Amino acid sequence: MKRSLYAVLAGAAALALALAGCAGDPQAVAASDTGVNTSADQNRITTSKNDAAAALVPAKVRDRGTLIVGGGFGSGSVPLGFYADDNKTPIGLEVDIAYLVAQALGLKPEIEVTSWENLFVGLDSGKYDVGFSNITVTEKRKQKYDFATYRKDDIAFEAKKGGTWRVSGGKDIAGKTIAVGSGTNQEKILVDWNEANVKAGLPAATIKYFQKNTDTYLALSSGRIDAYLGPNPSIAYHVKTSGETETIGKFSGAGPTLQGLIAATTKKDDGLVKAYQAALNAVIADGSYAKVLARWNVSSEAVATSEINPPGLPLTS
Repeated sequence: MKRSLYAVLAGAAALALALAGCAGDPQAVAASDTGVNTSADQNRITTSKNDAAAALVPAKVRDRGTLIVGGGFGSGSVPLGFYADDNKTPIGLEVDIAYLVAQALGLKPEIEVTSWENLFVGLDSGKYDVGFSNITVTEKRKQKYDFATYRKDDIAFEAKKGGTWRVSGGKDIAGKTIAVGSGTNQEKILVDWNEANVKAGLPAATIKYFQKNTDTYLALSSGRIDAYLGPNPSIAYHVKTSGETETIGKFSGAGPTLQGLIAATTKKDDGLVKAYQAALNAVIADGSYAKVLARWNVSSEAVATSEINPPGLPLTS
């Protein structure tokens, strides 16, 4: 018999805590409960060094021999980034992509798990060479960072199963209470919709923020929130494994007129973005990229090629 989602919240918390930010998505069912490998021994999909991509790496990084990767999933998000069963080894889709890129560049990856907010502090200071954390390209972020894309960005609304409410646009959130990660592109879209609704004379939605997945899903189960807005991969994974929620709306993470894109993120003009793009295109070409996406059931979000600094979520939308 499948355990109730809410009955396993406490046990799952050590594995899948709340992820704030663009990568932010609460999870409440341990991946090991669903047949996914959550051991520290991941048997990751690998690739070989691409000499052309490696030649683009600045000397200071190449000589060091490591790629220091910031992952803003310090509290965990299945399947994007979370801790293995040993509660110390970072695993997940974002980690696997980071490993591929590092290998293509001839570097050893060093994954440093941090909070969403501190990820960007680390990029600003040069502590991290790159961020792999479900980071959406936005025009505001492009003012400070360079991006090499590697996945489509779709977001979704998750609600308790069995209701009739559906979200097909901004007007549908009027008067509802919705949880979202602070500082995310999802939050920006929600805030913009809310402002438009208020100007149109519609009731405002109430936006809630939670630090832990357990808090978000307990709020959803108790009816204190009507829905959660987060990244589609995590929402889809959770809907499938919990059996108690459903997706009630799905959108591009960059708004209605632009396909959102997830990207490797680096400090602007630090000389690394071309190397990341070349590495990503190399792993796309050799098939290892597709295998990683298939492993985490996100093949639908594959891109044909990596782009540098494409149009992102507008400053105003």
